[in-house]
Amino acid sequence: MLGRGYAAWKRRRQPVISRSRGRDPASDPAAPPTSGITPTRAVCRGTRVVSWAVDVGERIQELADQIVVLRDAYYRGSPVVADAEYDAIEDELRTLIDTNPELAPDPNPLNQVGAPAVLHAPIRHSRPMLSLEKATRPEQVEAFFSRFPGQSVVVMPKLDGLSLALVYESGQLARAITRGDGTTGDDVTPLVRALADGVPDRLDVPDRIEVRGEAVMLRSTFAAYNAAHPDKPLINPRNAAAGTLRAKDPATVAERRLQFLAFDLLSDRDNTDADLERALRSMGFTVADMRHCGDAEAAQAVITTIEQQRNDLDYDLDGAVLRLADRDAFAAAGTRSSSPRGALAYKFAAEEKTTVLADVVWDVGKTGKIAPVAWLEPVFVGGTTVTRATLANQEVIRARDIKIGDTVLVRRAGDVIPFVAGVLDASKRTGAERDIVPPTSCPSCEQALTEQGNSRELFCTNLSCPAQTVRRLIHWASRAAADIDAIGGVWIERLADAGILENPSDFYQLTKEGLLQFDRIGEVSAARMIDSIDTSRQVGLRRALIGLAIPMASEGTAARLCRAGFASLEEVADAGVDGLVAVDDIGPKVAASLIEHLTRLRPELERLRAAGVTLDVREEDLPPVVAAGAPLAGKTVVVTGAISDPRSGEKVARPAFQRLCEKAGATIASSVSASTDLLITGADVGAAKLTKAEKLGVTVVDQSEIWQQLHAADLLPR
Repeated sequence: MLGRGYAAWKRRRQPVISRSRGRDPASDPAAPPTSGITPTRAVCRGTRVVSWAVDVGERIQELADQIVVLRDAYYRGSPVVADAEYDAIEDELRTLIDTNPELAPDPNPLNQVGAPAVLHAPIRHSRPMLSLEKATRPEQVEAFFSRFPGQSVVVMPKLDGLSLALVYESGQLARAITRGDGTTGDDVTPLVRALADGVPDRLDVPDRIEVRGEAVMLRSTFAAYNAAHPDKPLINPRNAAAGTLRAKDPATVAERRLQFLAFDLLSDRDNTDADLERALRSMGFTVADMRHCGDAEAAQAVITTIEQQRNDLDYDLDGAVLRLADRDAFAAAGTRSSSPRGALAYKFAAEEKTTVLADVVWDVGKTGKIAPVAWLEPVFVGGTTVTRATLANQEVIRARDIKIGDTVLVRRAGDVIPFVAGVLDASKRTGAERDIVPPTSCPSCEQALTEQGNSRELFCTNLSCPAQTVRRLIHWASRAAADIDAIGGVWIERLADAGILENPSDFYQLTKEGLLQFDRIGEVSAARMIDSIDTSRQVGLRRALIGLAIPMASEGTAARLCRAGFASLEEVADAGVDGLVAVDDIGPKVAASLIEHLTRLRPELERLRAAGVTLDVREEDLPPVVAAGAPLAGKTVVVTGAISDPRSGEKVARPAFQRLCEKAGATIASSVSASTDLLITGADVGAAKLTKAEKLGVTVVDQSEIWQQLHAADLLPR
């Protein structure tokens, strides 16, 4: 049991579709011939061809059900019949209904163009929904225009919502698909039909077209909803939009109206207007505010205007998008591996707001570090309502002279953790402000704290501290370590509080029957948890060392030990300080920490082994075999941004791409320095690394160039 100390610490940390299912015709028994029966022709059921005669009404319903099943399989990417066979089934149903209109099924699938049988079914995009190349400086805007001389460019707000692809067939909305991973998204058609404004049900267009855009929750809608539901407020408009389209039943989120704003059109029709904005508006879509610009100076002026107006608009945005106005020119520009060449996303600087620092609590981390966390009066900054922010450590608090009750500046950009940047105006203090006094004992276990380092960071050295225990368990289950993705932090806390989890090895003693004893864990959830735990037994040396949360031992430390030839965690523990210091970039302090804690954890390593957990080095963590004629030989490279395989458009984990670069002879570094030869950029690149690379004269290359070199060297997996 974690005990009262942990429960008290937790309290102190707290700031004040329904699925439609058609009957599967393949499972129905064949009806025997009876009187009053109309003969019909053979139909295809999956891979079987069956011929019989049935009552007309039953036959109509059977065909209708069959169409639902076949459509669902088709849109899942695994059709079970040829197009001609499917068309024959539709033709037969249409003929029977025309002859017997009183027997038309309700609903009639012939009047529903592709409506999904299962909400949130995965759907592969007709073309990948790519990310955009990022820019943060006017020179990058000038470079974009120089690539397309004479071309008109539209500049529009970069909406902060959820990207959607709307597919229309024969003039009717057939599918609404989320962006997903860019290659495959979720089918959310019923939710979009029910909840999104700006989505026409029908278009006066006979062919198949696809309209892409952003589903946003307007700020006015967000504010009205929270006013009506003070007990369950939404966090921010973007999360609210995403959560709305993840709902299982439109009725449960009926008050959360969304607005669809179109920004792209895919069509092969020759008579579609080449101008993007005119084409979208002529079809009846609400379009994000697009302004045509003939040069970089005009575009920069529009970008500045959008940034100045960002707080006055009724939707969230985090930048501006530049895109070739002519659809044909945009298509001709082509794509990189993960972004179109004819578009650019200009990111705004971090947003900063003021609010009152209401209190400070001290949080206990997995290694015992005690960190100050600011409790703030709620403030909307960087696209979200912020109530907590980091204060780093007591030296930062002292240097910035921050007090409880101060009006402070809170800064947040993108997904970065918000932080208190400083005091707005110390001269306007009233005298009611209070000093932030660091604790002398652990907020969880009440053991005396120690100070470490020049920043005077506080640590609880009690390894049995309940808060540390929970944080270490959560860390073991994290993606970087054992990746037990089916058990979240809340359930880990519950299981620890019940005395079931204390060490990582305890995960592997859990049973489905034991989990079912807890409220709100059903058969499916329990099975998923156990399956996830079983998969994690293959964790290996590198990720197990990360998961043990040894002070001063980073992910890089774990990788270096694997490549230095250590075969198991036990071998690392037996190497001694001198043996570890011999490894490049592992100093005496890190080596001493590793030996101290691995020696202490030896019984835990034995328990993990006994539970079938692999603590040996995995092949993927060994030094790569460098190919002959390696194209990156002798190069030190840094990889940043999201990486995608140009052959499929699918995302590639950064470590996997880094390993390919190593096979091509590269040495991987984590940060840009004077010794870096190449900065390899994917999608969604932050400004910091690009700025540093430019300052140091480091060559910046798009990932597409590296993929080409890897392909030419025959290094890509088949």
